[in-house]
Amino acid sequence: MNTPSAAPSSPAPAAPATEPAPAVGVPTAGGARRRGALGPVGLVLAGGVSVQFGGALAVSLMPRAGALGVVTLRLLVAAIVLLAVCRPKLRGHSRADWGTVVVFGITMAAMNGLFYQAVARIPLGTAVTLEVLGPLALSVFASRRAVNLVWAGLALGGVFLLGGGGFSSLDPIGVAFALGAGAMWAAYIIFSARTGRRFPQADGLALAMVVAAVAFLPLGIIESGSKLLVPTTVALGAAVAVLSSVLPYTLELLALRRLPASTFAILMSLEPAVAATAGFLVLNQSLSATEAVAIALVIAASMGAVRTQVGRGKARGLEEPTA
Repeated sequence: MNTPSAAPSSPAPAAPATEPAPAVGVPTAGGARRRGALGPVGLVLAGGVSVQFGGALAVSLMPRAGALGVVTLRLLVAAIVLLAVCRPKLRGHSRADWGTVVVFGITMAAMNGLFYQAVARIPLGTAVTLEVLGPLALSVFASRRAVNLVWAGLALGGVFLLGGGGFSSLDPIGVAFALGAGAMWAAYIIFSARTGRRFPQADGLALAMVVAAVAFLPLGIIESGSKLLVPTTVALGAAVAVLSSVLPYTLELLALRRLPASTFAILMSLEPAVAATAGFLVLNQSLSATEAVAIALVIAASMGAVRTQVGRGKARGLEEPTA
């Protein structure tokens, strides 16, 4: 696996205020801007698909290793893979850099631990539905454009529909764990962006994953013990790590270098739909008509967020002064 290079830290040259009409068949600058805006969106969506199918696989692994054991395997394998691929430099970083990495790692450990405790008690799709409230709340507070409030509200309606219009019939402890995971998810978005700005490529992610794995290891040993050493369990745990940690976290970290946190958070509203699909394909969890409508709502909200981001990027390019 080759980690993509980070986005340039310096701003791109200013575009001219007016451009000559392009020749037939020649890509326009506006088309290039659209592709540039859609690039990080594609990274986020690919990461979402990977993490939810990894989550479905993790649920099937829990009878073997327990919820905390699965998290431990996921974090340990992910840390080893990222260290081997990224080979991050340990020198040349400030105290603020290291502080950001440590907080990012603890946030990842907490987010994973709380979420897997939730899916051990309530269905996968419902757990993700509750968890996504954290990023949605972040999108409302971080957004500076009124239209993002519309997309967030639409996604929020879909989230509650996906939960059947209420969550009173669910295990209250599982609901609490899922909501806690949502709060940590919002914190993850913030510290992932900060880590991406302070460290090249995915170096900060690799270091933060080590922090998360070390912090969580005692909990996994206490719950699962020698079960963590069974070859089949280790192999399945490695697959969960790649699908749920290595790929999505790397893609999201790279995306957050070029995507506003508020837009990223709104895109996360698509996660319940992906989780429901993964639950159907991997765990044989069927969808009701109400859940199908909810999925349509969150997809519509995500599409609206994408269009808003593309339009915003295009407008910014056209409004730049001439060189």
